[in-house]
Order: sequence, then structure tokens, then C-alpha cells
Amino acid sequence: MKLKLAVQKSGRLHEDSIRLLKECGIDINNGLNRLKTEASNFPMEVLYLRDDDIPQYVQDGVADIGIVGQNVLLEKAVHITEVLPLGFGKCRLALAVPKGMPYEGVQTLQGKKIATSYPRLVQQFLQGEGVQAELHSISGSVEIAPNVGLAHAIADLVSSGSTLFQNGLEEKETILRSEAVLVKRGALAPELEDLLAQLLFRIEAVKKAKNYKYILLNAPNEKLAEILKILPGMKSPTVLPLAEVGWSSIHTVVQEQDFWRIIQKLTAAGAQGILVTSIEKMVL
Repeated sequence: MKLKLAVQKSGRLHEDSIRLLKECGIDINNGLNRLKTEASNFPMEVLYLRDDDIPQYVQDGVADIGIVGQNVLLEKAVHITEVLPLGFGKCRLALAVPKGMPYEGVQTLQGKKIATSYPRLVQQFLQGEGVQAELHSISGSVEIAPNVGLAHAIADLVSSGSTLFQNGLEEKETILRSEAVLVKRGALAPELEDLLAQLLFRIEAVKKAKNYKYILLNAPNEKLAEILKILPGMKSPTVLPLAEVGWSSIHTVVQEQDFWRIIQKLTAAGAQGILVTSIEKMVL
């Protein structure tokens, strides 16, 4: 029995999804111009689909699990379960208007035309704000709608905001913050649940590793106590004697967010020869 995974066949989540599988030690063909492939070292079949189709395919049992943006998952409103956020594909569904257009809050859009690929999510947002607007549902090139007279505003996915800038638009409201998530259909056979648990274990190990750095440094023994107070460590730092008398090597792991602050303290405390490396996997 094989676990069937649906991923985007192209687009912004495809490469990150395939990279995640490889980081989990799962070898698959890249799927170029193919609709389906199998992993060579894990009981998994990968289906390459349009992102909009993934939720429905998972709900219907064609795929057991899928990787899809939360924006698509919520827009489709299907009956599947979000299992795990994956940390990539981060973006936001935002309202934007032409530069120079008077804007004094969402009420400005009362009675206006809004172009979007996410009519359900936009309608929910507007209803929550007590605004009635005319939605134009289009599947692509949403940002050009105001320039061609189709709409007064748009609601579209934004990551860097460069596309809005290039089309003379200004972001005004955030409707939804989204990232890629792993989803599953309702009830899986016990064998498939076991395979999913194995996959989740690997994904969690990869995700944890991205938030940490491995540090090696040399320190004079008279400075050890001060330096060890600075280092958090997973349990406690590893201290090993060096060939040079009076010196030790210290190995530890620190969180990415604390990295630069700790490095500055270490150098001030007398640490030398500090080496920093990335971590591929980490199991706590």
C-alpha cells in the first residue's frame, strides 16, 4: 500500500514541496510533464495537479494527502483536515486600490467593483465589515483589472508587493495570511495512517532543523564558566579538551532568532574560532 500525495504540478509551491520531500530523504522524479510518479525509497505515489484541484482530489480520495496553500483550502471549503503548516509559500490575500484613489477604510469600497480569484474569502471579509460590493471573479492577471476599467479595486495574493507596485496599486487591507499546509482526507486505512505518521516525523525533523544553528568554538578554560552561561544548548553544551593545554572546544545548538545576540556575547566573553553550520535534520 502506498500513500498518495498531491502536489502542484507547477507554480509557487511546486519547487518547495519537492524540496521538502527530498529533505525528508524521499527520492522522487521531478515530475516534469508527468501527472504521476513514485518514490524509489518510500511507499509513496506523487500526483502532480493544478493547485485549485488538490483539495477536491483529496476530499474525493483520489489522493490521501496533499500540499496546498491555506488560501486555496479555505476558498474551496472542502471537507478535509489541515494536518500541519509547512513554513513555506507564505503570502497574504490583500485588498489593493489604484495609487491616488481616496481610501478611508473598507467602507470606501461600498458599491464598488472588486476583481479577485478568491470570491468566497473576499465576500466573507466584506460581510464582516458590513460592506456590499460587486465581485468580478477572474482566474488570472487580477492586478490589471483597475487599469482596464473592469474594477475599482482588487483582492489578490501578495508576497513581496512588487507586482502591485508595477501595476500602480497600493495594498490597503489584509484579508488572510496564508502558507502551505499538509492536508488529509477523512479516514485513512491503518497502514496509510502509519505511513503518514512516518512522513510527519520526517517533516517535523526538517522543520525544527531550519530554526537552529550548530555552533563550535574554542575557549580558554578560565572563561568556560562565563561562556557556558551564555549558551542555551538542547540539554547542555558539549565541552571537550583541546590538544593545547588550558583550552576547550564547546559544541552546542542555538535558535536562529537568538544567533547574532549570542555570537556577540561569546566574542565579548573570549570565545575564539567560532564555526557555525546549518542543521539538516533534528529529532528532539
